[in-house]
Parts: sequence; C-alpha cells; structure tokens
Amino acid sequence: MITVQDVSLRFGDKKLFEDINIKFTPGNCYGLIGANGAGKSTFLKILSGDLESQTGHVSMTPGARMAVLKQNHFEYEEEEVLKTVIMGHARLYEVMQEKDAIYMKADFTDEDGMKAAELEGEFAELNGWEAESEAAILLKGLGVSEELHAKKMAELTGSEKVKVLLAQALFGKPDVLLLDEPTNHLDIQAIQWLEEFLINFENTVIVVSHDRHFLNKVCTHIADLDFGKIQIYVGNYDFWYESSQLAAKMAQDANKKKEEKIKELQAFIARFSANASKSKQATSRKKSLEKITLDDIQPSSRKYPYVHFKPEREIGNDLLRVEGLTKTIDGVKVLDNVSFIMNKDDKIALVGTNELAKTTLFKILAGEMEPDSGTYKWGVTTSQSYFPKDNSQYFEGSELTLVEWLRQFSPEDESESFLRGFLGRMLFSGEEALKKASVLSGGEKVRCMLSKMMLSGANVLLMDEPTNHLDLESITALNNGLINFKGSLIFASHDHQFIQTIANRVMDLTPNGLIDKQMTYDEYLENTDLQKQIKEMYQVS
Repeated sequence: MITVQDVSLRFGDKKLFEDINIKFTPGNCYGLIGANGAGKSTFLKILSGDLESQTGHVSMTPGARMAVLKQNHFEYEEEEVLKTVIMGHARLYEVMQEKDAIYMKADFTDEDGMKAAELEGEFAELNGWEAESEAAILLKGLGVSEELHAKKMAELTGSEKVKVLLAQALFGKPDVLLLDEPTNHLDIQAIQWLEEFLINFENTVIVVSHDRHFLNKVCTHIADLDFGKIQIYVGNYDFWYESSQLAAKMAQDANKKKEEKIKELQAFIARFSANASKSKQATSRKKSLEKITLDDIQPSSRKYPYVHFKPEREIGNDLLRVEGLTKTIDGVKVLDNVSFIMNKDDKIALVGTNELAKTTLFKILAGEMEPDSGTYKWGVTTSQSYFPKDNSQYFEGSELTLVEWLRQFSPEDESESFLRGFLGRMLFSGEEALKKASVLSGGEKVRCMLSKMMLSGANVLLMDEPTNHLDLESITALNNGLINFKGSLIFASHDHQFIQTIANRVMDLTPNGLIDKQMTYDEYLENTDLQKQIKEMYQVS
C-alpha cells in the first residue's frame, strides 16, 4: 500500500495540488488522468521520491519495494541489456555485485566465506537464481529478441531501449509500480503483452497514459487530478468519462426528479458492468461498480474542443484510384508497386510498423511528393485536406496571431468574430486567440491544424498521426468528430481505440506487399491466420 497524506505543491503562483489524502491499495491499477499541465508526471515524481512536496508526506508499507519506469533512455548505455533489466531490483543487483566481488578475490579469507554465505542466503530469498530467466522472459514478451540480451544498451534502437527500461520496471514483482506513458514507442504486440501482464499483476500499479484502450484494459480505478485535488473512481477510463458526462447532464437538468436520475444511473452502471471482461480485475470492478450511488459521480472541469468536419459537397462514386506507386528514399524502397481503389464511405486506417512508408504515401496523395513510378487520380467530386505528421513548416518563425494565422485558410469575407468564435471552440478563447503562432505547444499546434482542416470543407481527409501531442480530452473530441464525419478518410494512428472506433478498412504497407482488408481493427488483430501472413510479409528476403 502507498499512502499520501496532506501533500501540496506549488510552482510560483501556480497551485498544482493541495492537501491530497489518498491510498493506493494492492491488487488495483490506478489510471492517473488530468488535463495537460495538471501535474500528473509531477505527482508520480513525488510518489517516487524524486521530488519533494511542500507539505505532507508519502509512505509505503514497511519493506515494500517500488519500481519506476525510467524516462532517460540513455542512462545505461554501457550496460548489458539483461543486466540493465536486473538492475531494476536494486538490492538484488547489489547482492550479486558484492557476491561476485568476493569470489573474485585472490586472497579469499574465512571472513569472506562467512560474508559470501550470508549473501548467498539473501540472494536465494530474493529469488536471485531465477533473475536471469525472469529478465529474459520479460524481454521476450516485449519483443526484445534473445540475440540482443548480451549486447550493450548503446547498440539498441530507441524503441528497443524503451522496452528494456519497461522490463526493468516490471522485473522482480515490485510492490508498487509507477508507469509514466508506458505504451509510447511500443508496437501493438508489446502493448498487448503489457496489458495482459498488468491485468494479472497482483500488486499496486499507478499509470499515466494517453492511450484510452490501454487504460480501459488495465485500470480498476481512475485517479482524476482536477481542481487541485485527486479523486478516486471505481472503473476504467470509459466509465469515468461517461459518468462525468452523465453528471454534467444531471447538473444541467437540476429539476429532474431524483428517482429518474437514479434510474438513469442504474441503467448506466448496468451497461458498464455487463461489458466487463472476464479477467480477475474486471470481476472485482463489476462488484464495486454496483455499489456506486448518485453522490459518487461528479462532473469534471475538463474542457473538450468542438471538432466537426463538414464536407461542402457530397462525394461521387469515383473517389481515388492508386496504381503501381513506387518510391525509393535514401536508397531504400519504401513503397513498392502499391495499388488500391478507395471507395465512397471508406475510412481507411494505415497500420503496421513501416512509419516512413505511411508518411510517404500521405505526402504523395497530398501532392507534396512525386512517386518514382505509378499514378494516383482523385475523383472530380473530391476535395482533400491533409494533416502532416510534422507540422513545423506552418508555425516556425510565424509572427502572426492565431486569428491572423487562421485567416490564411478561411474565405476572405469571414469576420474576426467568426474566426475568434471558431478558435474559441478549439479552446483558444479571449487573449489566447492573440498568441503568436510560433510559441504554441505541440498540442496547441495540432488543434490549429484541425481548425484549418475544418475550415476547408473537404470531403476527403488525409491524417498522419493526428493524435500525437494531444491530451485525452482532445483525442476524445477528435475521435468523436471523425466517427461523425460524413466524408471519406485515410489516417494513421497508434491509438487502438481511435482506429477501432473509426476505421472500416485496414491497410498495412509491408515491405513485401500491401495487406488490404475490409474489417475493423479488432477483427484484423484477432485474425490469427492474417497475423501470421503479415508477420511473414515483414520478413524481408
């Protein structure tokens, strides 16, 4: 158990949190959520002891061990991969080092023998004999192949280092596990493995993540950082989101009879309880959900942008024909004879590990890059709007205010009040609308790019990783906006829920050909024959 008592923290005039009193108990996974800048990562640092709070303290059950996912990917460059994982259990690693140092002595004394015997006993108690095999199992589960285990960390790719540091945090069954954005840079197989690991993990987990599907799979509780306080709610992220929306609706409808509200609440809880999966976590969560009362549900102060793409004209049946697109970049063939026809109402998700191939296809279809060979043709009734993965060219060095920036992409007769109203719906209200475009954060730039796309009235959207840099509120708003979009769409994303709820067609640009399936993302992932075929197509000869 980890207990937080009267913890407060301010940075200058800004109060992050005040007088926080909560307990995180074993057997539960807590998803720590809050708006950007609310202090989620800062709170994890206070829990881990990396940062001192101004008041209060954090305590753990005596003898309990905490593990933290390290954020410095270059901390262990000279260490072997397997050893780096074992270093996650500091005392075990220390015992191993001491023991090895004694056995290496040329003048081994009786005193050394007694000390070695003590260390051997502690080593066995700490499950040291299983350490290397446990570390290897964790690495394999996360997709770090055995031939890399003896290499130095400096020899690994960025994504491989992330997996090793995650294995380090999971190693040795810690009593408390703190994970800040653990799914960043992980492939879908590694995320699925991590989900199963955490579902079956019997100790305390506190996780910060922008991946809603991941939070829904692993969390038994949501710890909501709002109004400078942290409130614990039973259930996963979807339950928290829907319940906060229900609470807001009930607050607006104050005259509604309490009996009607209770019935609405009971129906809402019954729906979520029925959808619970069969894991141990979900079973206990279902029992907890059924005990919730009307007073347990609170509205949130979160603000959600208004994302609505409205096509100016309907698309005809002739939409997009791609034939034999081929492109080589820096000597590597990233697109090889790609052909497909896009149909009306298609919402295509580009998935898979070949990031460069996806971005190259987007740039060609958007007219920003020429193919080496092959053709593509948009139908005469189509109009396209493109969201690039790298949007820096739109903002770097710009002295324009946001109102002026947006005016570049709007019809000439639109008034300033219209543009301000539009920016307000995207959470740039009042003085925010007069900020310089060059000083925006990553998430603010994305919201501006989405504003530009909404103003275009395009009936086909090309979106390369639009959820990058967005907070959960903006991701949810964009997700809903694209579900309701009446046009056609090609997009790439690593957000499982985003893909599953939007796409009706899945395409993977493998090195050995295009996989193209008219199905949902979950159907695509759960089709074992198809996944075997995809794996083979990624084995480049």
